Amino acid sequence: MYSDPGGATNLGVTRATLARYRGRAVTKSEVRSLSRREAAAIYRKFYWDAVRGDELPDGVDAAMFDHAVNSGPGAAIKTLQRALGLKADGKFGAITLAAARVTGPQELIGALISKRKSFLMRLRTFSTFGRGWMRRVKAVEAASLAMHRGHQGDQIA
Repeated sequence: MYSDPGGATNLGVTRATLARYRGRAVTKSEVRSLSRREAAAIYRKFYWDAVRGDELPDGVDAAMFDHAVNSGPGAAIKTLQRALGLKADGKFGAITLAAARVTGPQELIGALISKRKSFLMRLRTFSTFGRGWMRRVKAVEAASLAMHRGHQGDQIA
């Protein structure tokens, strides 16, 4: 039995997400023929922009984006808010953004990853997908920290 709750998926985009993007029902065939260009536009609109990726510190943006793609922007935003010690309402407003900008990126990435792992372990499908999720989260943590370290020298003193 196939236990992925997302259903038909291509390039990480589910049938439901493609339908929401196009504003109408879509077929499995349309999901199969999804282009990389349209997938990129979907990722930007529904995930990157939803977690305000352009406004977050380097590395934190990547950790948030990946969490949003895998668990939805609302879950990612709540995880960020919990990591910052804020009320987890899932609304990414000025208070959340300000707190994310003043918290050390390395510390924030670590807190995000820790809270994301806890979130994933509570999901009913963890026994089926957990090992893969944990590998992915570990890779995201390493990549996010490398992005942060790689851009530290870009800032003007």
